[in-house]
Amino acid sequence: MKKYVVKLALLVMVLVGASSLASAQVYVTVRPAWHRVERRPGGPRGAVWIEEDWENRGGQYVSVGGHWATPPHPGWVWIPGRWVHERRGYNWIPGSWRRR
Repeated sequence: MKKYVVKLALLVMVLVGASSLASAQVYVTVRPAWHRVERRPGGPRGAVWIEEDWENRGGQYVSVGGHWATPPHPGWVWIPGRWVHERRGYNWIPGSWRRR
């Protein structure tokens, strides 16, 4: 029984640690420069052109904008991401789909 409790406690600590790492914020002192990507004509029916978008990859922001995306549900709209300036620097708030 004691081994079971120790294993369970370790599992809980690992899960809590992993979730806190996943929610870590990455701040930069200078916003990365955005290079406009030309809108490719003829996106899929019902798709939305997503202009500027960034992903955190290994502690660095990488541009992933300039692509067509289909809403997850009919009638949903894309809310663009944005840079937010905070005390520690700039933080990217990713875009997301929302109900109209």
